[in-house]
Amino acid sequence: MKQLYQYFFRGLLAALPLGVTIYLLFLFLKWTEDFAMWWLRPIFGDFHLPGFGLIIGIGVIVLLGFLISQPLARRLLSVVELPFTNLPVVKSIYSSLKSFADYFTPNSDHVTQQVVILRMPDHQLEIVGLVTRQDLSTLPEGFLEGDRVAVYLPMGYMIGGYTVFVPRAWVTPIDMSVEAVMRASLFAWMGKNGAPRD
Repeated sequence: MKQLYQYFFRGLLAALPLGVTIYLLFLFLKWTEDFAMWWLRPIFGDFHLPGFGLIIGIGVIVLLGFLISQPLARRLLSVVELPFTNLPVVKSIYSSLKSFADYFTPNSDHVTQQVVILRMPDHQLEIVGLVTRQDLSTLPEGFLEGDRVAVYLPMGYMIGGYTVFVPRAWVTPIDMSVEAVMRASLFAWMGKNGAPRD
């Protein structure tokens, strides 16, 4: 009975990531297909081309990315963002999510994306983190002075973590991408190997 119990949970753990991925993909495809049919039915009637919703979804995302890259569209977006950046509670949530998303934007002008190992002197403990701020000179009074950096330490199994301010000498850059570290940290580094830089 114990052996059967172990087989069941091994099978469940093997099937769960695949099943969840397929289910989320199914939901996305269904949503895009429904949206495409709602948009195209007045023009083409009941004619349905499978996969057309996915094509439209990808096209809209690419078009949005192109528009956001234009200076005029960025100014327009800042006007659209006004309600989200001025309402008391919404402002905190929106600003935090936007800053978090901006951190992972490739070639971001205002963020240095650097993965590091944090080692305290005379300790064998190693923590993988992300340098989020190289210059602490503009922080308010009360922080320690010296050549220090801000390091974000992601937590496993959840979206969250801690930001610590440490001497620059405590951190050592490693050859991993930010995305790879976030993926590995999400599941407590239970994969076989750390993913190389993308």
